[in-house]
Amino acid sequence: MKEILRYNLFDNSIQAYLYVLGTVLLMLFIKRLISKYLAGQLLGIITNRKNAPRKEAFLNLVIKPIENFLITFITITALDRLDFPEAFNFKIFHITTEHIANAIGVTIVVVVFIRLCIRIIEFIAQILEEKASITDDKGENQLIVFFKDFFKVLLLIIGFLLILRLAFNKDISNLLTSLSIVGAAIALATKESLENLIASFIIFFDKPFVMGDLVKVQNFTGIIEKIGLRSTRIRTESKTYISVPNKQMVDSIVDNFTLRTERKVELQLEIDLATSSAQIKKFIGLLKQVMEDKENLSSWLVYLMDTGKTAHTVLVEYYTAMPQNVADFIALREEINLNIIELLEDNQIDLSAKNTDVVVTRK
Repeated sequence: MKEILRYNLFDNSIQAYLYVLGTVLLMLFIKRLISKYLAGQLLGIITNRKNAPRKEAFLNLVIKPIENFLITFITITALDRLDFPEAFNFKIFHITTEHIANAIGVTIVVVVFIRLCIRIIEFIAQILEEKASITDDKGENQLIVFFKDFFKVLLLIIGFLLILRLAFNKDISNLLTSLSIVGAAIALATKESLENLIASFIIFFDKPFVMGDLVKVQNFTGIIEKIGLRSTRIRTESKTYISVPNKQMVDSIVDNFTLRTERKVELQLEIDLATSSAQIKKFIGLLKQVMEDKENLSSWLVYLMDTGKTAHTVLVEYYTAMPQNVADFIALREEINLNIIELLEDNQIDLSAKNTDVVVTRK
């Protein structure tokens, strides 16, 4: 039996092959247990497992990548204990097949490890998004999505450098120096893209607006649907979908309607010059009473603003408190306009013949 175990096959003993096979089979049997344990420990580090209603979903996200990494790492490590058969060791373009096999093995381990790290980032991001959804601050969700994508790109770059260093024995210090020079040249060539990237950081940390806000920028009004690394996507009032570079969102004047504390309406009533002062005084008094009875108004102002050769101008200005949906605002404005028309009819007051329109300024 010992002679059979010591028998050499392709420069390795049968005993060595059995050790490798046994190690791999053992890992196949226990990989699930180890993966669940490691995933559970990771969940415990990031959050309190008792307060994680989606614990199983989080675990399922990382268990499979952990299993793949464990079995790949153990298999490659076990195979490394074997001597590469000389019968299969020949050169291809001055590179031996042994070096090619080692490079492939290292590359597989690095790729599987990077994929595991990306899954862990997604795992952490899901937990943070769940916590952020409890609060009303939409900016937290934006930061989570932004940094999730940022760290994914960073991991891919690190993985590429690890493959060059470990699989192909390249000196990455010189490569990093070259990349810094190339990066500087690219930065100059892509100046606008770099400015948009910096502007995205300003938006995320300064938070002049967040996803879901109604804003007006460069004569476009719409709802912020996405804030990316380069541009901000807005769904306009006409339901079109536009992209505005982040640099313009930072440099331009952005009117954030969602952050308004009040909504203002201004009316200028051009009254006919034939109207007596007593009629105007009575009309203004009645109109003030109407405004006083409106519970939805936070403040208001009614007075004779001007008089001249063509008309007497009565200014009506009022504010409604936010938040208030558009339908309620329109209904209130219509109600006040009808009240004004009724007062004009009841008091037999005519608008100026030169300008019979009611001038309305809505802000």
